[in-house]
Amino acid sequence: MAENSTADAPRIDLVVFSALFPSAVRPGAGLFIRERMFRVAQQRPLAVISPQPWFPGQSLIRMLRPGYRPQAPALEIQQGIRVYHPRFLSVPGLLRQFDGWSMALASYGLMRRLKRQGAQLIDAHFAYPDGEAAVRLGRRLELPVTITLRGTEVPQSRNPALRLRLTHVLKQAARVFSVSDSLRRLALELGVADDKTEVVGNGVDITRFHPVDRTAARRKYGLPMDARVLVSVGGLVERKGMHRVIDCLPALLECHPDLHYLVAGGASPEGDNRAELDAQVARLGLQERVHFLGALPPDELKWVLSASDVFVLATRNEGWANVFLEAMACGLPVISTDVGGNAEVVCRAELGTIVPFGDAAALQQALDAALDKEWDRTAILDYAQANQWDKRVTQLLWALEPLLGQPPVPIQTISTAAK
Repeated sequence: MAENSTADAPRIDLVVFSALFPSAVRPGAGLFIRERMFRVAQQRPLAVISPQPWFPGQSLIRMLRPGYRPQAPALEIQQGIRVYHPRFLSVPGLLRQFDGWSMALASYGLMRRLKRQGAQLIDAHFAYPDGEAAVRLGRRLELPVTITLRGTEVPQSRNPALRLRLTHVLKQAARVFSVSDSLRRLALELGVADDKTEVVGNGVDITRFHPVDRTAARRKYGLPMDARVLVSVGGLVERKGMHRVIDCLPALLECHPDLHYLVAGGASPEGDNRAELDAQVARLGLQERVHFLGALPPDELKWVLSASDVFVLATRNEGWANVFLEAMACGLPVISTDVGGNAEVVCRAELGTIVPFGDAAALQQALDAALDKEWDRTAILDYAQANQWDKRVTQLLWALEPLLGQPPVPIQTISTAAK
């Protein structure tokens, strides 16, 4: 990396540490982290370390699977902020258990340089392996570490070996933030002291997510003006549950013959089950009713949401699904499953319905009722307005203040719009 001197480098207060961060090759990854922390950057200067997995020979795999582990540039400038992508050795299979150690080793020299630029804190997102790597770095460089739990910790905690590692990592953090109270309770179960935990939920950008003209939105996606429309937004992976919604469609069409289902999303680091979904749609004869729109940029999502009547995500696991608030900011009620923090977001009947996960009949009934109901769209919009990002960031800055020591310096406002 070209930057070997800190003489002319800008001062920074903290370093955001997460392998799941947007980049030129993965623009949709970890947008919720950037949305939050780039707003923090308006008050506290920061840099980002986003380690990228690598092993010898993965370029050969990429010849067969072009999207496999795309490599981001070593350094990107995003909205005026430096985002570093050191490569760490990560071999698929059992050796993934060393990812935390490998991330720390690959980032150590860079982190030491950022400390000389003034970094006083490492702010990690996801406890494992990112948090484990951050704790190793913090211990070596004598820097406090904060960790934000975002949902992957739930399935990890069911693995006895990983549970021990999560416990060890979280107990070493100076503060443990969580995007939902259900995740905070998990931290307590893992032995974290109550006074070290705090819920700082995600927020919504209402300048980006807001209703647009319904007629124009439906024309954009070729939908009949009188259709009833369901929509899901998320990666095309089993966890998100688009296949569970598709299974409900034949019965729903009996009561709502004009029903259409929009799916906005594509492959993600978790995988890609588009082929399985296409086969399911063909088997059920729903080719004219299910519309796969692919992964859409954030600024386009308001159009697909405004073209719809009800948002649904039959997910198996979530921390705090940002997309719920984004849908509500466009006036949509939300139907989802009782996992993670979902019930904390969809917390009132006027906002939508939460059903037990795995109960197909309950999901179908909730969707049927939601399509028939006259929703108070104003109440839904008001709830989204009350959950904007600024409120969350103010809370987070207050919590970080004791760990950062010196007071913030005035920083020129940075736009959080996607670049």
